[in-house]
Amino acid sequence: MNASARKPPEPFVRHIADIDWQEFPGHFGGALSKALVRPETCGSRRIDFRISCYQPMAHVAEHVHRVQEQVYHVLDGEGLLTLDDRRVRLRKDEYVFVPPGVRHSFINNGTVPLVFLVVTSPVEDDETPV
Repeated sequence: MNASARKPPEPFVRHIADIDWQEFPGHFGGALSKALVRPETCGSRRIDFRISCYQPMAHVAEHVHRVQEQVYHVLDGEGLLTLDDRRVRLRKDEYVFVPPGVRHSFINNGTVPLVFLVVTSPVEDDETPV
């Protein structure tokens, strides 16, 4: 079936507890996420939307997205974000926009779980490890 003949996704309402936690590639030490909106969960074509919970010292390895844009929005806790050579502390109610081509990583350097939302578009990208 070609892409133009695909049936459009249907709207839905779900409860976050119905989605399993998983540790995606490049995430370590209890850096868990729930993939809430993705092609395989609901047929989304352009959005990857997750909630993440990183235990103290959990992290995502430094990486660069070729075309993807990301937003991280911290709901609870705090973490240390790298943006190229800059290090920034993100705390509750702070958010960051990460454009393509920016080397970045995120670690929970606090003492309580770091909980944050992640929105990525487009869904797929060739990530280049640093």
